[in-house]
Amino acid sequence: MQRFTEFLANSRYPTGLALLFAVVLIGFFHSPLVIGVALSVIFAVALYESLTLFGLKQIVWLYPAALLFWLAALFYPKPFELLFAALIIAASIVAYNQKHNLSIALPLLYPTAPLLFLYSLYIEYGISALAVLLVIVALCDIGAYYTGKKLGKNSFSPSSPNKTIECVAGGITAGAIFGTIAAFSLLPIGFGAAFLIALAAAFASVFGDLFESFLKRQAGVKDSGKILPGHGGMLDRIDGYLFAGVVMLMGLHIAI
Repeated sequence: MQRFTEFLANSRYPTGLALLFAVVLIGFFHSPLVIGVALSVIFAVALYESLTLFGLKQIVWLYPAALLFWLAALFYPKPFELLFAALIIAASIVAYNQKHNLSIALPLLYPTAPLLFLYSLYIEYGISALAVLLVIVALCDIGAYYTGKKLGKNSFSPSSPNKTIECVAGGITAGAIFGTIAAFSLLPIGFGAAFLIALAAAFASVFGDLFESFLKRQAGVKDSGKILPGHGGMLDRIDGYLFAGVVMLMGLHIAI
């Protein structure tokens, strides 16, 4: 009973269970509408956090403009065309009034574009592709944590001082092994393609996490937000998926 009470007192675990339940629920009732709504909620929170990390919160029109773009992209048949159109508009605004610099385009590149890749991954290859991505990134995180705890000695990057070369190697290995099994089992690709895609996605996941750590260090904050008790912000939870999803979609385009 005491252990259960301590478990509940640590907000990280209840939050993790709630997130797992939400993922299972969304996966069970999945459809383009359900996935679109789920990603829209994620995007709304992640966008707000990114504006803080990029130091752009004072530009009040950026948030509603990006939300309108996101909603349009969900219904436009080729959303990446809209992405480039939005980048052109941002460049035009900067050139016309000179009140801002090109940093106003950063939220389009992160997290907007990677989340569009995740939506495209589902639309093109179904819930199985998202399940494979979940296995790769989750096992990469778990493998990195336990390997780093047991063997971690050599620092990997100044952007994330607590991350070691050993934990990165362990994470990529775990993500690649279990991701290969999942991809080969759930997707219409051969074993070789499954391995290469899982390996590349696991590698990208590490750098997705590292990039967000870099942004937080630049902004001088520990977490991207506080919406997820014990876990930080939305970007703290999805950073690996943002990079890995891009790589996985590209790999599937080549393999299938």
